Parts: sequence; C-alpha cells; structure tokens
Amino acid sequence: MRAMIAIMLSAATLAACTPENTDVTGSIGTCVRKLYSAYNPKDMKQCVGACIACESGVVTTCSTSCTLKGAQ
Repeated sequence: MRAMIAIMLSAATLAACTPENTDVTGSIGTCVRKLYSAYNPKDMKQCVGACIACESGVVTTCSTSCTLKGAQ
C-alpha cells in the first residue's frame, strides 16, 4: 500500500514539472529577427543583446546563459 502511494506521489510530482521559459508563440524568435538580420547565437554581444531585449533578462543572467550555450 505504501509503495503504491509513493508511486502515485512520484508520478504526480513529475507530471507537475514543466520546463520554464517555453516560447509557444514564437515571439522570442520574431524579436531576435527584428534586432539582428543575421543572428549568430555564438556571438556573445548578439546573444546577450537578444536575451536582454527579447527575454527581459539582465546582463548577469544573460551572459551566463549565453556562455552555457557556447557563445564567445
């Protein structure tokens, strides 16, 4: 009985998890295309600029995010 309750709680917890910052409407891609005609996500300046303008980020979090994505 306890095992069944544990399985149900685990399943409910996993079902409640959703990825953050999902862009269902494509508005971030549209915003980036308006800023840069030839957007290069590996360019640190473009990546940070797009993050700040299109995702309402701040310099610290955007530069960290871009570095993790491989921008230099």
